Amino acid sequence: MTDYLNANRENWNDRASAHAVRTGVGYQVQRYIDDRQLISDVVRFDRERLGPIEGLRTAHLQCHIGTDTLSLARLGAHVTGLDFSPVALDEARALVAETGDVVDFVESDVYSAVEALGEGGFDLVYTGIGALCWLPSVERWAAVVASLLTPGGRLFIREGHPILWTMDERLDDDLHLRFPYFEQADPLEWNDEASYVETDKPITATKTYEWNHGIGEIVTALLAAGLTLTMLVEHDSVPWRALPGQMLMRPDGEFALDQRAGVAPLSYTIQAVKAAS
Repeated sequence: MTDYLNANRENWNDRASAHAVRTGVGYQVQRYIDDRQLISDVVRFDRERLGPIEGLRTAHLQCHIGTDTLSLARLGAHVTGLDFSPVALDEARALVAETGDVVDFVESDVYSAVEALGEGGFDLVYTGIGALCWLPSVERWAAVVASLLTPGGRLFIREGHPILWTMDERLDDDLHLRFPYFEQADPLEWNDEASYVETDKPITATKTYEWNHGIGEIVTALLAAGLTLTMLVEHDSVPWRALPGQMLMRPDGEFALDQRAGVAPLSYTIQAVKAAS
């Protein structure tokens, strides 16, 4: 699989323009312009677990259009967002220009992040929901994270649970495990004109390639990269309607299973720390 990066980039270019509209669909970005104190639902969900981040040099990997990125800045971090989609970064820069938030954005794929951002310069590396599935090797990702962190720095990530990624969302009568739990050499190939949030128009660059990574593989990769695991929390909810027809929306905007409540974890939060010396 040699063209996955270009295909996925084209898809995310398409999604970025659809997600960033000011019409009330997509990511509803107008909210961040109207309310300069607002932080994203994704960042707010883990606010207590994240702890104080004022003054921390922060790299937000796979930042997309910057709503989580500017949220970290609003909590006091000095944030650099990194993404491989030039359209997403154009939208992110346009958004912070309107909101007045101070955020830097750099174009790069994750595996080239050290070359793009420099080695050992960050107190915090942050990654939000829906990121790891686009990467073929979680071991390579963990090595990049470790290289970006300064001694004593930490990784903080919330992600969709690998058991969720095994489920076929097209079947709404029950939970159906259909796809690999463990990392595979070959990706799953998808062709879908819809996004995970409501948009005004269909996606035209529809082909994507994705990989799953088991919890054990993720933890082992972080340990092999020299990080110490300090938090692993599994959650029964996700911030999007991952399984249409089988989920209820909670007051905080999270979606949880309805009839099968509690049967499976749907997301997780991990924190890992680089040794101080």
